[in-house]
Amino acid sequence: MRNTQFQTPRGAKIEFSELGFGSAPIGNLYAPVPQAQVDATLDAAWAAGIRYFDTAPLYGLGLAETRLNAFFRGKPRQDFVVSTKVGRLLRACPPDQRTGIGKFYETPGRREVFAYTYDGVMRSLEDSLERLGLDHVDILLVHDIDVFTHGSEAARDAHIATLMAPGSGGYDALVKLRDQKVIKAIGAGVNEWQAPQRLVEQGDFDIFLLAGRYTLLEQDALDSFLPVCQKRGIGIVLGGVYNSGILATGAGPGAMFNYNPASRAIQDRVAGIEAICNRHGVKLAEAALRFALAHPSVTSVIPGASSAEQIALNTRTLSAQIPSALWADLQAAEYIRKDAPVPA
Repeated sequence: MRNTQFQTPRGAKIEFSELGFGSAPIGNLYAPVPQAQVDATLDAAWAAGIRYFDTAPLYGLGLAETRLNAFFRGKPRQDFVVSTKVGRLLRACPPDQRTGIGKFYETPGRREVFAYTYDGVMRSLEDSLERLGLDHVDILLVHDIDVFTHGSEAARDAHIATLMAPGSGGYDALVKLRDQKVIKAIGAGVNEWQAPQRLVEQGDFDIFLLAGRYTLLEQDALDSFLPVCQKRGIGIVLGGVYNSGILATGAGPGAMFNYNPASRAIQDRVAGIEAICNRHGVKLAEAALRFALAHPSVTSVIPGASSAEQIALNTRTLSAQIPSALWADLQAAEYIRKDAPVPA
């Protein structure tokens, strides 16, 4: 597996494995994962050459970070890269009042409290380091400061104002931690490109994690956001490159698009993409994963995995040989934008 040497706009160097590990599934997202299975999954990821691990307090309400703790123990710290997130603090509560009921399973009794302030960022990092068993992380990302999470542009913008408020906002904490070399890079992990577009207009950020916003089905980020990132040397980590399922499973009954049943229009579009892939002997998921990595700002992709078998599948998918004619045909059929970078 290839590594990507990324240099932040301020000169810090971070070496990403092009395939990263997103830890939400081992936080018991959508289903409980036994500890033995978690151990096997993480061991398989390491054996496959995965050295970038992304996590967050939200994932299992601290469970994902805690599970990574044992895995990291004994491994040379310089051999792997870790990003975690800020913007939420976890508070103990009765089990029936915990955050994520019906989404995260068998988690501690904790509820989220949004905290995009200076003190909130500092406390969140301290708590995460304790759960992870580390003395530092490489990247801190402001988590879910977007419409998807907060429900409206007005609510999102109010949280961004809190984050960016001079003196009291979390942005000042992030900059201080970076200036003191406690962390190497700052950014945001979000479900839309519009939020980081606003952030780059107001601050000095290094990297963003986008979930599902630059894929074979969604390329609107090419209008303004990705060109700005490329110009400024800002890195992009991509999650959700299968748009929560349909670009891995293909069209058909039960296909999911962005956490909801796929519409007929999306199903038809995916069927058209898959037909072209089939003509070239390429699986849909192989094209989706490789396309996401083609943009020069993208440093890594993090498809989810909760088993050793899924790690092996992700690795095989990434290593597939794809003829250049496939990309030309997808662009000719207007499934890929003409200005979208494609693999060489």
